[in-house]
Amino acid sequence: MTGRFITFEGIDGAGKSSHIARLSDWLQARGRQVLVTREPGGTPLAETLRDCLLHRPMDAMTEALVVFAARRDHLQQRIRPALEAGHTVLCDRFTDATFAYQGGGRGFDQRVLTELERWVQGGLQPDLTLLFDLPASLAAQRRAAVRAADRFEAQDESFFDRVRAGYAQRQAAQPSRFEMLDASQTPEEVWAQVQRALEGRGW
Repeated sequence: MTGRFITFEGIDGAGKSSHIARLSDWLQARGRQVLVTREPGGTPLAETLRDCLLHRPMDAMTEALVVFAARRDHLQQRIRPALEAGHTVLCDRFTDATFAYQGGGRGFDQRVLTELERWVQGGLQPDLTLLFDLPASLAAQRRAAVRAADRFEAQDESFFDRVRAGYAQRQAAQPSRFEMLDASQTPEEVWAQVQRALEGRGW
């Protein structure tokens, strides 16, 4: 594949989503063709599964299976074709979120998640993951100020502490893929970190 796959990760309220459109514009101004997408979601089937995940009660194993089912369709229908065409894919969450939320937050068996990852993705991993890191307490304040909570956002602070730890564990296992960003800073300061992360890789 000749394209680049960049994912945006972090706990709810970290502010990652607000930088995706800006990065898309920045890359297009440099001549790149860009696909902006999200997980769960990105295709009609995956968006239906997303709605189920966010609003219907289910246990951790069902959550993991729903997420990977959505991911399979997303990869087949949108991500792989875009990468094969040489485009840059910007994805709001990917498999790191599953390890953080279902593995860290819910305490689901990470060995099972690793096996599902292998089945669904083969060897495909992002070329770069931007991890927007900030304390769970600050993220909760941000979420409360802008929107009503979905099933995940309604979880208590200790859940998001575990999710944050899950992300840190994932980053420690694959450090060359990650850029850790201090998401507690102002939007302009965070955007400067995003730019540096890409420029540091010659992108």
